[in-house]
Order: sequence, then structure tokens, then C-alpha cells
Amino acid sequence: MTKLKGILLTQGMHGMISQVEGLAKALDLDFTHHTVELNNFWKLFPPKITPISQKVFKKIEVKDFDVIISCGRKSVVPSIYLKKISSKKIINIHIQDPKVNLDNFSYVIAPEHDQLTGDNVLSTKGAMHYLTKEEIKMHTNYLKDKLQNGKEYFLLILGGPTKHYDYSDENILNILNLFNDLIKKNNLQGIVIPSMRTPKNIIELSKHKLSERSLVIETVDKKAYLSALSLAKYISVTCDSTSMISEAALTGKPIYVADIPAKKNDQRIQKFKELFYQLNIIKKLENKLETWDYEILNETSRIADKIKKQLI
Repeated sequence: MTKLKGILLTQGMHGMISQVEGLAKALDLDFTHHTVELNNFWKLFPPKITPISQKVFKKIEVKDFDVIISCGRKSVVPSIYLKKISSKKIINIHIQDPKVNLDNFSYVIAPEHDQLTGDNVLSTKGAMHYLTKEEIKMHTNYLKDKLQNGKEYFLLILGGPTKHYDYSDENILNILNLFNDLIKKNNLQGIVIPSMRTPKNIIELSKHKLSERSLVIETVDKKAYLSALSLAKYISVTCDSTSMISEAALTGKPIYVADIPAKKNDQRIQKFKELFYQLNIIKKLENKLETWDYEILNETSRIADKIKKQLI
């Protein structure tokens, strides 16, 4: 059977790419990924007052497709426009609240903490992503030669500064010192994995503070990330990244959230954390480590199963 053709539209950020590619793979689409670029004037306007026109964004060169999966504010208008001009019956799926009439999309997928409702809305617990348990297991050995044998491992995943959280030396040193103390106290080896958003000075700071007892990965390396998720007994993720917390929840391992003081209202992220606390997935990173069980979260597969019924 010939696969349906999909186009993925994002602004190019890791969390967005992870969500659209994860859903496309789960739907078994033959897909291409396109980074959306708005024309200068229209960058200033929200989607709800932007015309549905090719003039708004740089042309996306694609001839044949059946499904559009978009994520993020900038991809709202291109998704609606490409569906509108197609001669075929197109299914367009938007991830996150598009802030326009939901009827512009076949499906809108939004996390529960957004409290978005509608006949075509599918709610998720946290963010969808492109990781699978099989892929994590397949990369287990990637970091083994760089780690001490006979140790258990504690993974710290670093995000990066956002409008809500400041990655100042002071804020990050608080996390690094706590992480290092826990490693010493529990006779562990640490693994530190940066993301695309992690500033270089924070990676250097991590090396300076942690290199004696931790392996600090200095570049964005997906294989290292997957291997660390597989090897770690405990996982800690900085609070700014709901996508990486959601990815870690696929492992079933204890996840600790490393908090950073909010510099502005972070109500959406607080609601996300409240849900994950209720699901017993996360605990706050403090001065002790423990293990616990929770139901492994695989929202990408669950949502894809619902949509597949309409694609057949």
C-alpha cells in the first residue's frame, strides 16, 4: 500500500520538530520537513489578524501531499493556505493552540494544561515527540566506553533561556551544585546533555563544575541523548523544557525537575508540572534521590491511533 505524503511545517525549534516528526512517523507518512519563514512585515502580527495569503510567507516548494502537520504560531497561516489551494482533500493537523478558528484545521492537538476544547481537539498529557522505546534501547552502548563501569548514572538534561527563565550563572550554578552533591552522596556518575538552546557558556560552566564526577557532552548529539536516557537510573531536566520532560517520561524512570525562578508568569508550565506531579511522573530536584513507578507516557502513539482511523 502506498504511503500518504505529508508535509511538516515548523519554525525549526527542537521541541516543534520532535512533535511533528513524531506524529508523522507514528502515522507512517512519507514526509518532508519545511521551515516556515514569514515575510518581514507579517512577523509583527498574530495569526488571527493575518490574511490567508502566499504574500505572508516565503513560498514552500511542494507539489503533492495528503497531510499537513504544523506546529507553532508561524506555521498557522501556511497550513491553512496550502490546504485551501490544494485540489485534493487535505487533512491538516496543527499542534498547539493556533489562536484562530479551530475549524481551519482537521485536527488540533494541544496539551491538557492549555484547556483547549472543540470537536476536532485532541488533548495530550504533555508534549508529543519523536522518540521511541526501541530507538532509546538501540543506542544504549553509544556512551558506555566513556563512562565508569560498575556505577549507576544520573542524567542532567539542560534546556536554555526562555522568556520565562533566565540561564544566569547564579541560577544554573544552583542546579549544578545540587546535582554534584547528589552524585557524591549517592556514589553515582553524572551525565550532562545539552540541547540546541543551551548557551555555550553554560556548557563550559558545567564542565568546570562537574567534570570530575560527570561526563559532560559538549555538543548537541542525539545518539548521546538516547544513550543517556537508556543508561541513567535517575533523570533530571531543567524546568524550561516541557518537551524534554515529556520525552524522558517514555523511559518510566524517576524524573526530577530542576527549577529556575520564573522572571515572568509561567502559568502554563506550572499547570504542566502539576499534571505530571499528579501522574507521579516527576518530583522536584532537591537533596535526596529515590525511585518510583508510573505509567509510561506515549502520547504520540495514542494520538496517532485516533487519527489513523480517519486516514484509512
